Amino acid sequence: MSTTFLWIVIGCAIVTWIPRIVPFILVKKVELPEVIMKWLSYIPICILTALIVEHVWIVDGTGISAISIDLPFIYALLPTVIVAIWSRSLSLTVLIGVIAMALVRYFS
Repeated sequence: MSTTFLWIVIGCAIVTWIPRIVPFILVKKVELPEVIMKWLSYIPICILTALIVEHVWIVDGTGISAISIDLPFIYALLPTVIVAIWSRSLSLTVLIGVIAMALVRYFS
């Protein structure tokens, strides 16, 4: 690995990190209205749902009738959802999801 490539990776990491951290730093000292806080609380579940639906359903481009379920993702999704409901911990849910998906890919 060349030094130029390493600096490109570090630069990309910084550019990716800044827009994710700066809003938290700016909003930390601001008191947001309750409506905004409630609206913001739905963002993680919406993002998670979009990610799950994108990978669970297979669409071949011919229309609604061509949608099918991707079973390996369902096998990984089930224990992840159970752990999410049971623990209500994002980090534990992500960990179980990663492990479940790794096991599904290893054995399929």
